[in-house]
Amino acid sequence: MSDVPTLLLLADEARQTMRKSGNTNQWINGYPDEYAFANDISHGHCYVVEDKDTKLPYGTFAFIPSPEPTYATIYQGEWLDTDNPYFVIHRIASSFGSRGVLSAILEYCFTQTNNIRIDTHRDNCIMRHLLEKYGFTYCGIIYLANGDERLAFQKIINKK
Repeated sequence: MSDVPTLLLLADEARQTMRKSGNTNQWINGYPDEYAFANDISHGHCYVVEDKDTKLPYGTFAFIPSPEPTYATIYQGEWLDTDNPYFVIHRIASSFGSRGVLSAILEYCFTQTNNIRIDTHRDNCIMRHLLEKYGFTYCGIIYLANGDERLAFQKIINKK
């Protein structure tokens, strides 16, 4: 819980980066807030990405086992796999100018599972580009509990 102020700072920096890139409708009204991060922490889902040398945090994300209730119904498409368990990555945030955050996150997450789902706002061109770069497949549209639309992606890797 002592990391919550740092997580809030990372979220604020990520929010500012989104605004500068034209994404003005995602993470509004202070979301993610202290409650969201505290909830992730209390459930063991919150992770921090640290610099290897300085050990200073420069990113955060939630890594949550299925099922994700908002992924139960997908529109204008379909999931790559509906039979096997998956993990979801939510609330990715990073400090200004940081590089390689999603790469570090995926490197870790794919050591834990071979099946990851993720969603993002239509206006989040940065995240959409990165998901394509890292081989995620666009699967369709999901709706959050509050009714907001998100573009849904999935990647499955074959482990040997």
